[in-house]
Amino acid sequence: MTSAALEILGLGLGILGWVGVILACGLPMWQVSAFIDVNIVVAQTIWEGLWMNCVVQSTGQMQCKVYDSILALPAEVQAGRALTVVVALLGLVALMVTVVGAQCTNCIRPGKMKSRIVIAGGAIYILCGVLVLIPLCWFANIVISDFYDPTVPPSQKREMGAALYIGWAATALLLFGGCLICCCSCSQRDETSFPVKYSAPRRPTSNGEYDKKNYV
Repeated sequence: MTSAALEILGLGLGILGWVGVILACGLPMWQVSAFIDVNIVVAQTIWEGLWMNCVVQSTGQMQCKVYDSILALPAEVQAGRALTVVVALLGLVALMVTVVGAQCTNCIRPGKMKSRIVIAGGAIYILCGVLVLIPLCWFANIVISDFYDPTVPPSQKREMGAALYIGWAATALLLFGGCLICCCSCSQRDETSFPVKYSAPRRPTSNGEYDKKNYV
């Protein structure tokens, strides 16, 4: 029962991480304007994401524009698009695989095959966490490098946006949830790998001795 509860917890964490990846993918705040100039009070803030960039005015108005050309985008943006979309699809596959093999469902009979299916689902969640970590760290490295590069004008310097932090939190949930699912499934398989053997009760014969067939 404890392993089943931990398995459900791991599945819930994996689902939350999957939703967080989708949210981070859609948000335009991967990198935002850095207020480091002499006058930090500016009239507008620039948000740049994977799919669009937005300009937020000081009055509260916001204008967003989708990128015109895909091939003209930087390599990190193209890689971020591809990996986040792949992770979103893999997260759906991991959800279905884990639900099929979970202890709380009856899609498959309990046994080694059921445990292996759950382990596969947890491994897919871990793979999702690793894949989504690549564009997040890539973007963070570029932002930090440009921020401390003296040759980059202050108006073009950026800071890490909220989408990166949401993506890192989603990565942690995916990794932790996947590891929890795999560990619970492995422990369950170890517990059920040794079948219990029963021996027949020994019955005395007519002369008071025990029959030899009762001995193993």
